Amino acid sequence: MAKVLHETETSSDSTAPREEQDDNASMEQYLRHKNLVLDFLRSDLNPHHLQYHWNKVHLLKKSYFYLKFEPRHVCVRDQNNMMIFADILQIANPCQLQKIKKVGKKQTEIQLALLTELLEQLERGREELSRYVQICDVETFLSQWDLNLKRVLKLSMFFNKLISLEEPRKLHVKHSLVSQIHLGGALHPPITFSLYTKKPPIFDRIESFACQTWAQLKWFTESQESHLERWQLEIKLVTDDSQTEPGYGRTQEVISNPCVINHLLPGRLYEFKVRRSDTHTLVYSQWHDCIILKTKTHPAEDTKEAPNRSLMRRLTRPTPSV
Repeated sequence: MAKVLHETETSSDSTAPREEQDDNASMEQYLRHKNLVLDFLRSDLNPHHLQYHWNKVHLLKKSYFYLKFEPRHVCVRDQNNMMIFADILQIANPCQLQKIKKVGKKQTEIQLALLTELLEQLERGREELSRYVQICDVETFLSQWDLNLKRVLKLSMFFNKLISLEEPRKLHVKHSLVSQIHLGGALHPPITFSLYTKKPPIFDRIESFACQTWAQLKWFTESQESHLERWQLEIKLVTDDSQTEPGYGRTQEVISNPCVINHLLPGRLYEFKVRRSDTHTLVYSQWHDCIILKTKTHPAEDTKEAPNRSLMRRLTRPTPSV
């Protein structure tokens, strides 16, 4: 009996270290896998990081997408059979150009929809992984590791896809842009098509103001904007349902920024919209900025407001970057 008890005690003593070793190995594996998930959540799926990409996508949705040709100029024969260096747009087949622009618009719409979907999936994935790390005990965490490792890899793939889609892409089209009339029987030149963007104009709420019969409008643009860029302004008199007067509105094209709008009525609300003017290469634009200003009732109000506007400009003027 004593011999049996001794053998039992010896067996128990040898089993305990093995169980302890297994527990330590499981804990090490748990911590290693948990840190891997936490690193992923703190880097690619960081909330501030995701918000940055949301802001970027929101800006893209407000931007203007244009068609770009490479090369922009090609050699063709004129009516006298002389070789000339011509701008693609001057010799482009209008019908083919419209078809290519439709392809560009469709690709842009798909791109923006995919960006939104990818960001939503990344946010959902972040919530699921965070819950997995916070709630699961060691045993549950390790038992579900293979499934969640696949989830991490999938989310990482989504994130890389997001980065690649945030830049406009090349267009893969088979249309012959240049008419055979201009080519004179020669082979169609190799032309590549891609898209590029311009940011939308945003009204400067400080520098835009209305006086009695006129208003000054100013908007923010890209830093490298051409001084010859054309803008389209829409001016509309704001009326309510109780007023019997017909609504009034007009659209005009301007090249100056800021610009002055004349012939306004005193003491009335006007809605102003600004957008980039349409061009032959514009393929997509769905958003424009809007501002509502009220004209002064009396001329004296203009002189009273002038010092206040000057003070406001000084107080709100951004500090120059170093």
